[in-house]
Amino acid sequence: MKVVAFNGSPRKEGNTSLSIKTVFEELEKEGIETELVQLGGANIRGCRACYKCFENKNLKCIQKDDLNGFIEKMIGADGIIIGSPTYFANVSTEVKALIDRAGLVSRANDYLLKRKVGAAVVAARRAGATHVYSSINFFFGISHMIIPGSSYWNLAYGRNPGEVLNDMEGMATFRDLGRNMAWLLKKIHS
Repeated sequence: MKVVAFNGSPRKEGNTSLSIKTVFEELEKEGIETELVQLGGANIRGCRACYKCFENKNLKCIQKDDLNGFIEKMIGADGIIIGSPTYFANVSTEVKALIDRAGLVSRANDYLLKRKVGAAVVAARRAGATHVYSSINFFFGISHMIIPGSSYWNLAYGRNPGEVLNDMEGMATFRDLGRNMAWLLKKIHS
């Protein structure tokens, strides 16, 4: 089993990445392979609503950028984590592009993400994180994916890189999420 995570922050080693890695520690303890993909800072654009993905039905977006490689990683994984910082109470632009374009390609190809396990991981300085959490989970829900719960919403607080590690409740939430995600993946694949 494999879980791929997308770090939607342009800070490669920032709070979003550290939060994802906390979830990964629990998944890896259960023998689940993990891969962290740097999404933030990628040169991808939003959906153009051309609907060529519905015409072509080839598991790809017609736009020529890195997004098709990200979609391939999603297809090849059993679980998907999307991590985002909180930017003005919403996801980063790269996460929004991933959600919109991968979501449409998925729908155009008979919900190709159906029954994969999906989890949101959110870093915030102060507020707006629950909206980010909801935006990512709306994508998972409409894609027919299965969303594991945790002991709180999957978010942690910190502004400067590394500060989320001081949010004990946030880190405990991410560890619980990792354990629940591992349990769910094993149940699905048993």
